[in-house]
Amino acid sequence: MAPTTTRPQGPATFVAHGPATSTGVALTFHTAGDPAITQQILADAARLSAKLTFFVVGTWAQANPATVKQILDGGHEFGNHTWSHIDMPHLGPDAVLSEISRCAEVLQQQTGSIAKWFRASQTDVPSAAILEQAGKAGYATSVGYDVDPLDFTNPGSSLVLSRTRAKLHGGAFVSLHTLYRGTAVAFPELVAAIRGRGLEPVTVSTVLGA
Repeated sequence: MAPTTTRPQGPATFVAHGPATSTGVALTFHTAGDPAITQQILADAARLSAKLTFFVVGTWAQANPATVKQILDGGHEFGNHTWSHIDMPHLGPDAVLSEISRCAEVLQQQTGSIAKWFRASQTDVPSAAILEQAGKAGYATSVGYDVDPLDFTNPGSSLVLSRTRAKLHGGAFVSLHTLYRGTAVAFPELVAAIRGRGLEPVTVSTVLGA
């Protein structure tokens, strides 16, 4: 894989979903926690031929290079979810840039690319200041989400599934985490629910046509 290098550019553009005309749904995972949960999701994704986008935390990626390789080998997509998952809205510009750049360095080392996408930590919608630093770090797009089953509250698989179904639509970006067993248990049913609507679980890049 050829390395991807990037030069500073203008502020990143924030997108919370793809076009409503899309037949794709992007299941986006904030990747941290027990790698065994990520591995379970990856095994089910391979079995079900589903493609996913993993927004990795840099410290987690550094500690779990074998799991990062599994994601890469599975044909899934990466995004930058900062170095340490810190409360970004309360950081100064230099600290924001450092958080993004340090994660980008780990992604470059482990995958050959800094990845196309950035997602800020601990805020649903990044500020103009965060978007400016994301652009300087080489990211043209900051990816949000418009379907949030609140799986970070660890509500169990049934609620993760029902909350996602309630808001599912073409072009949706679904926010999920690899921290909770309930999310992994719900995953095959989430794929079935997407396909039951005549849609397909695909990467953010596929939804955006990027």
